Amino acid sequence: MTLLQTRREQLFPVLDTGQIATARRFASAAERRFAPGDRLYAIGEVEAPSWLIVSGSVEVYRRGGLSGEHVVTDYVAGQFSGELNHLAGRASISGGRAGPEGCTAIPFDAAHLRALIIGSAEIGEIVMRAFILRRVELIEDAEAGTIIIGEPQSADVVRLQSFLVRSGFPNIFLDASTDVEGAALVHRIGVPSEELPLVVCPDGTLLRDPSEAELSAGLGMIPNIAQDARYDVAIVGAGPAGLAAAVYAASEGLTVIVLDERSTGGQAGASSRIENYLGFPTGISGRALAGRAFSQAIKFGAQVAVPLKVDRMDCADGGLALELEGGRRMVAGAVIIASGASYRRPDIAELSYFEGSSVSYWASPIEARLCAGKEVGLVGGGNSAGQAIVFLAPHVARLHVFVRRPLAETMSRYLIDRVEALPNVEIHVGREIASLRGDDGHRLTGATFRNLADGSTHECDLHHLFLFIGADPNAGWLNGCVDTDAKGFIKTGAGGLSLQTSRSGVFAIGDVRAGSTKRVAAAVGEGASVVAQIHAMMAEAGRGGVEAAQTTASPPLVGPHV
Repeated sequence: MTLLQTRREQLFPVLDTGQIATARRFASAAERRFAPGDRLYAIGEVEAPSWLIVSGSVEVYRRGGLSGEHVVTDYVAGQFSGELNHLAGRASISGGRAGPEGCTAIPFDAAHLRALIIGSAEIGEIVMRAFILRRVELIEDAEAGTIIIGEPQSADVVRLQSFLVRSGFPNIFLDASTDVEGAALVHRIGVPSEELPLVVCPDGTLLRDPSEAELSAGLGMIPNIAQDARYDVAIVGAGPAGLAAAVYAASEGLTVIVLDERSTGGQAGASSRIENYLGFPTGISGRALAGRAFSQAIKFGAQVAVPLKVDRMDCADGGLALELEGGRRMVAGAVIIASGASYRRPDIAELSYFEGSSVSYWASPIEARLCAGKEVGLVGGGNSAGQAIVFLAPHVARLHVFVRRPLAETMSRYLIDRVEALPNVEIHVGREIASLRGDDGHRLTGATFRNLADGSTHECDLHHLFLFIGADPNAGWLNGCVDTDAKGFIKTGAGGLSLQTSRSGVFAIGDVRAGSTKRVAAAVGEGASVVAQIHAMMAEAGRGGVEAAQTTASPPLVGPHV
């Protein structure tokens, strides 16, 4: 049964007369009357308002595959239009037009909608649940969202699909060779194979083999950031630590922006199931946890700019500024470094040749589909590796796991028990990768592994390799502004604040911090604690408020608060 069949009342709740009266007080403008067929919002429209229907109906339409627009549902009196993109001010995936009898509706732009959700707990719960479920329904719908046309084993197809999935954006894949619609479009517009994959955005825009940044621009994912924009708190990194900090800081009325060059969730976002996180006895996927955290952050008014790379921190003259890709710059009262760690790459000459198509640093349903029924390998013995093993084993013919030490030394007991119970998993202790081999299409066919004890090698036929061998601190962008240890992790504890770095106003949390506990719960806890320490820093400066984080070289901060 689909979500639409089982939870329709929560997907499309109807507010009663009293709730509509309460909602009116938060509207961004007066109600409007629309004639039949008039458009309320368009597919791809950025910062389109949500509409509370007072009378009549609104037809919701979106693009289904390559077959053009079609109506998917109707909003009636008492219902809100929109989903999570409307709450975040991002481009709309669907469009809305007045039904046959026309309609009267009340507009709520993103800021006023967030004010309603926070100001009325009852209505806020109803609307937030509906918006989240509508996004889930869009992802479930096989004909909704961004269309990717290309070869299924292409590294670029995998790259773009992974980006969209980890960003919580619905997408459809069409095989350029076998799908009739996909092949016809590629032929009609004359796209050569080297320019595939072809991406069709919800508004009909065509992109040829785009980068993640180009795709996010086409989807309206990144908010407009003015040159030298000022924020109370700038958070670099959208993993559990950064998102937690965003939720707590924004909920206290601070203007907050979160930046990440890849996607929300960080390394935890790639975890198929986290089973030791408090409050989730049956476990939760990293992607689901990140999605919920993102929804909370935007609910309180935080801006989330993903993917957007921070090139460097500028700490000259005592100020705090971030220089972004494309030449943009922003100023912050406090900077929270939550940039985590970068996946460690073993020193193998052939590795880059297979990355993306046959070598992965995470295990998602996309990778599981690519290696279904095949013999695959996995390197690593930590908890992330254990979660990946449990997730992958049901999909593959055989899974070879290569570790330097016994699992008991590096993995939680509950995961070891589960791994040992899998009949198609073989553990190779005391082994490391020596070399890889494959075909001309960047597809892996086998690997050579070395015995650490005696140096002997052996061959293994593998069609995909997963690497979970740890990570290095992602701190190169800091431009020497803060002190690090010998391994590059950021030292904290300055000024009597456990999370403050050697530079006042700059804090570090999560995996990038020296001495941190590498657990999701610890990262979330630091994300909450750092906001309290920012307030303590302000109080210590003797001025209180946001201005305490600013030096004399920086002008006072301005910005809307919800």
